[in-house]
Amino acid sequence: MTAKLPRLLVVLVLMTHAAAAHAQTAPEPIRYTLSFPAPQTHYVEVTAIVPTGRRADVDLMMAVWTPGSYLVREYSRHVEAVTATGPDGRALDVDKSKKNHWRVTTGGAPSITLKYRVYCREMSVRTNWVESDFALINGAPTFITLADLAPRPHEIVINPAAGWKRSVTALPEMGGGDHRYRAPDYDTLVDSPMVVGNPSVYDFEVDGKKHQLVDVGEGGVFDGARAAKDLESIVKEDRRLWGFLPYDRYVFFNMITEAGGGLEHKSSTVLMTNRWSTRTRRAYLSWLELASHEYFHAWNVKRLRPAELGPFDYENENITRSLWVAEGFTDYYAGLQVHRAGLSTRDEYLEGLSNAIEGLQTTPGRLVQSAAMASFDAWIRFYRPDENSSNASVSYYTKGAVIALLLDAKIRKATNGAKSLDDVMRTEYQKFSGPKGYTPDDFRAVAEQVAGINLKPFWASAVESTSELDYTETLDTYGLRFKPEPPKAAPGKPWLGISTRNDNGRLVVTNVQRGSPADVAGINVDDEILAIDDFRVRADRLENRLEQYKPGDKVSALVARREELVRIGVTFGTEPPKGWRVEVRPDATDTQRHLLDGWSRGQS
Repeated sequence: MTAKLPRLLVVLVLMTHAAAAHAQTAPEPIRYTLSFPAPQTHYVEVTAIVPTGRRADVDLMMAVWTPGSYLVREYSRHVEAVTATGPDGRALDVDKSKKNHWRVTTGGAPSITLKYRVYCREMSVRTNWVESDFALINGAPTFITLADLAPRPHEIVINPAAGWKRSVTALPEMGGGDHRYRAPDYDTLVDSPMVVGNPSVYDFEVDGKKHQLVDVGEGGVFDGARAAKDLESIVKEDRRLWGFLPYDRYVFFNMITEAGGGLEHKSSTVLMTNRWSTRTRRAYLSWLELASHEYFHAWNVKRLRPAELGPFDYENENITRSLWVAEGFTDYYAGLQVHRAGLSTRDEYLEGLSNAIEGLQTTPGRLVQSAAMASFDAWIRFYRPDENSSNASVSYYTKGAVIALLLDAKIRKATNGAKSLDDVMRTEYQKFSGPKGYTPDDFRAVAEQVAGINLKPFWASAVESTSELDYTETLDTYGLRFKPEPPKAAPGKPWLGISTRNDNGRLVVTNVQRGSPADVAGINVDDEILAIDDFRVRADRLENRLEQYKPGDKVSALVARREELVRIGVTFGTEPPKGWRVEVRPDATDTQRHLLDGWSRGQS
């Protein structure tokens, strides 16, 4: 023992020197303080102590978009009153050098104190909202950082408004008091929303890991306890599919704000809904599927991702052709995992599947834009829809989900039920969840490896072309069919192929379906329909008026177009059939029923 003591001392000295050297070379954190002195005015006030490395000037930036929501949103437009001071309190020159950049002349000071305000009144999952009751703060629209984005910690201290008692985020607590958090880098900061106020919080554990449902705005209506219990079932089902949970802790932020949408993060998600979502079966299943979708992203997209989606360029579009996988496959699993968790019946699941197929098959744009191109064009099309979007484009969510359905069945059939899309996703994760990500060819190669068949023809047709999808193999594999429509005694309802809105009593056309009778006749979006055959049509009575006609009838429509009266001759068509309702065949074989059960239960 005595002989070994000097050697131990040497080791301790070396370790101390190494720690000191690391402390000298480790980048200093940026330290933010968020304050809400007057939340009713919808502002958060930000103070940031930014290390400069004693450079004569520093370049600061704010992201223009947030991962998971593929549109440049120009967050800096909400930033006001940017000032900077040195350690001595002396004001420093701040020059806005770009739309989202600020250059600060430091005079060689080791750090600067940056102050600014952010206006927060956009109720969405990707932006900020501050009001008297609570604050939802997202990273990208809030934090100005050093433009070099060099790896460094970012620390946050929150000063809640008067009466606010709690702050919640997936970021680890920093210690030293309440409302103190630390992100190891800017990517994590952007990926970690936070809620401040007095939310209702429900805790549960899966695999020894803490999960929280954070409800803002329950109002005695939304059933948080029930929702947390069912979320636990979904978490367990996804744990079963993937084999593990990829995080240390997970937070479901549920903003009950009469809005909609969801956005995924590595260790949390933000959901928006209305207070009645737990009151009806249909509404509750919709909420569960939204939560299931965003939670599935903890694996698919946040860790298993297309190669183009990381490292992120926060100042420009990050374009990929694989959103049909990242979002579409996630949408497929959203409803499937709810069903596998025992939260929906088979009929309810097939109803949701039918809605997806019908949504795709009744969108004319499916014959114009492929799934790969819909992904590529997301930045300029999906988040910027107009009256012609359904004619010229297709949703990579919807078509991707239907492609996943077809691919899953193809794999199960090829392997006689031994393998499935579940196996593909697990294998993809093993290969590509690291820093590189997958290319479209990478993803297909793994699917072929699992299925043991050549999938190039399927990929070419379903993913890269605008060909109609073939449902025959999928239906045959599971013993399903499209529900036959009952024979009609009457010739059917007359059809124009338009959508309209009641604009303060004006019947205004909002969409004209490509190839429809209205499109052929020349009725335009924004036309105000005044009369049919010289009889006035009230804005709330169009459907009633159409009941007076039958397909093939020719009428004269009087419309107002930019204040000019125009007569248009129209021949009514027949309303397209709704032939996309999926049901189990009454004569399904034992083999088909076995594969159907394996699919719906998540078994091979």
